Amino acid sequence: MCGLTGLLDLSRTTSTDLLAEHIQRMASCLHHRGPDDRGHWVDAAHGIALGHTRLAIQDLSPAGHQPMASASQRFQIVFNGEIYNHLDLRRQLPSSVAYRGHSDTETLLAGFEHWGIRQTIERSIGMFAIAVWDGQTQTLTLIRDRMGIKPLYYGKFGSTILFGSELKALRSHPAFVPTIDRGALGLFLRFNAVPNPYSIYESVWKLPQGTFLTIPGQAGPLPEPVEFWSFRRVTDQGLQSPFPGSYEEAVDELDRLLTNAVGLRMLSDVPLGAFLSGGIDSSLVTALMQKQSATRIKTFSIGFDEAAYNEAPYAKLVAEHLGTQHTEHYVTGREALDVIPLLPRMFDEPFADSSQIPTYLVSALARKDVTVALSGDGGDELFCGYRRYFDAQKVHRIARWIPGPFRQLAAASAIQLGGLSPNSRWGRMARRGASLLTESSPEAIYRRHMQHWRSPLPLVPGTEEKSCEFLDLAQWPPYTPEQLRWMSIDTRCYLPNDILTKVDRTSMAVALEARVPLIDHRVVEFAWRLPLDFKTEGRQGKRILREVLARYVPPALFERPKTGFGVPLETWLRGPLREWAEDLLSEDRLRREGYFQPEPIRQCWAEHLSGKRDWHYWIWDILMFQAWLAEG
Repeated sequence: MCGLTGLLDLSRTTSTDLLAEHIQRMASCLHHRGPDDRGHWVDAAHGIALGHTRLAIQDLSPAGHQPMASASQRFQIVFNGEIYNHLDLRRQLPSSVAYRGHSDTETLLAGFEHWGIRQTIERSIGMFAIAVWDGQTQTLTLIRDRMGIKPLYYGKFGSTILFGSELKALRSHPAFVPTIDRGALGLFLRFNAVPNPYSIYESVWKLPQGTFLTIPGQAGPLPEPVEFWSFRRVTDQGLQSPFPGSYEEAVDELDRLLTNAVGLRMLSDVPLGAFLSGGIDSSLVTALMQKQSATRIKTFSIGFDEAAYNEAPYAKLVAEHLGTQHTEHYVTGREALDVIPLLPRMFDEPFADSSQIPTYLVSALARKDVTVALSGDGGDELFCGYRRYFDAQKVHRIARWIPGPFRQLAAASAIQLGGLSPNSRWGRMARRGASLLTESSPEAIYRRHMQHWRSPLPLVPGTEEKSCEFLDLAQWPPYTPEQLRWMSIDTRCYLPNDILTKVDRTSMAVALEARVPLIDHRVVEFAWRLPLDFKTEGRQGKRILREVLARYVPPALFERPKTGFGVPLETWLRGPLREWAEDLLSEDRLRREGYFQPEPIRQCWAEHLSGKRDWHYWIWDILMFQAWLAEG
C-alpha cells in the first residue's frame, strides 16, 4: 500500500530540475501513505514525472522500490495497492522473464510487456490505483480497481495534467487552481461525501472504479475513461444466468470462494491481523483467516462506555471462540474528540460519515501491532444486509393503508408524537417515519432515506444541480424486486463514495493497509448469481453469509440486531463540541465565506441545541465542510 502521484507537462517546456522539484514536493504530501521509502522518476523530454511513497508489504528489499521500470525500460509504473494473485500470474508468464525480486509491481510490468496493459489488469485479482507511462506510445494510463477500493484523482490545468492518490498532492503543484465546485458541494450535502466522478474542486475528477484512462502525451482534451470491468454487466449477467445449484451447494461454493479470497489477502511479508466488531461480516473474515493460519491471528476492536455504541463485548466473545490474539481498547470521549481536528486533512475533501472517527481509532489501535488488517466491508451491499432494504417496503405498505388526503395528517401526528420525546429512539423513529409516509413509492422512500439535505440548491448560493448516478433514475437498473435495484446502486455509489473512502483514508492516515476480501470481484460475480431468497429470510438479510459463518461460530454469538459503527455525535454537539461548532456555524462567518445561506443552518442548529429536533447528521455535513475550508 502506497501513495502515488505524477504530472504530465504537455508543453514539454519544464526542465528536469524543475520537474524533479515539483514531483518531490507532491510525493512528500503522501508520506503518511508510504513512510518506508520514497522515489521519483523524470523524463523532461516527454514532460512526464512520477512520484511514489512506499508502505512495504511484499518484497521489503530495494527490489520493490518505485517508480519501477519494466525489463525493456518501455514502461514506468507507480502503483498503490496489492495484486493478490501475482504469483499465479508469474506462473502464466514466460519462464524466460528474469525477475529482480518478488514484488507484485514487477509482476504487473512483466504482464504489461507480455500481454499488454488491459489484459494484465483483467487477469489481476486485487485492489489498485496505477499510473503507467508507455515510452513507446508516449501515453500515460491511469487505472482504478473494479470496486473503487483505492483512490485516484486527476485533473488538467492549462497544459499540465496532475494526478495522485489524494488531493493534497495535486494541490501542492503551482499549476493547481483550487476553485471549489459548488455543484459538487451540493452533492456532498445530499450524500455526506462527494460522489464519483466529481471532486470538491472544479477540473479535478475521481477516476471511476473499474476503468482506465489513456492520455496521449501531446496537447488535446482529456479523453473519457474506459471500462475494463462493468458491475452493471456483472449484475445483468448474474440475474440472467442464476446459480443452478441448491441452497446447500451455494453455501459450499460461497465458503470456498470466501476462503480463497481471504487466503489470498493473507499474503504478506509483514504482520497482519483483522478488524473484529463481532458482527457477521468481520466475524466471518476473522474465522476464515484463523482457519488458514498456523498461529493465532491478531484481532482488534474498540469499545465505548455508551452501551448503544459498544460492540466490544460481542467481538471479545467471537475472538475467544476462534482463539485469536485479541486486543480491545475502550475509547474515552477525549480520545474520540481529539480525532476531529485531524479529519479535514485526513480526508482532503469534505467527508461527513461520522463513523470515520471510530474507524480511525481502530486503525490506529491495529497499527501498533500489524501493518495489514482485513476488514469485513461490502457484505451488506452484496447480501442484502441493510435494514433499509426492508424498511422502505414496510413503510410503503403502511402508507398504502392510509388514504392520500390523510397521509399529511398522519405525518403531522407522527411529528408531534416524536416531539414529545425528541431525543429518544422512538421519537427519532416517529419523525423519520413521518417524513417517509408522504412518499409515493418504495423507490422514493429509499431515495429519501439515502439523502441528508434533500434540497441543497437553496442552501448553496450560485450552485446548479449536478447529475450523478444515484439521482438519475434512468441509470438505475430495472430489476425486481426493489432490493435488487437498491443493492446495485449502493454497490456502485454508496460503497465506493462513502465506505471505501472512509476505510482508505483512516487506515492510510496511520500507514495501515486495509484489505476487503468480501468484495473480491469473483465473490461479487457469484453473489449476483444467487437468488434473492438465498440472501434473505423474512425481513432479515445475509441469510447465506450467516449460514457460512455458522460453520465456524455458534449463531448465538452473532445473531442480534445490526448496530452501526458510530459515536454519540448528537450529544457531543450539545456538549463538548458546542463551542467549536458555534464558531464554524456563526452567521457572520457563513455570510462572509459565501458558500451557505446562514438562515436555514442557524435554524437547524438552534433546534438541535434546544433538543427540539435531532439535526446532527445535517449539522455534521456543514461542520465537515467548514472545518475543511478552514484547513485551507
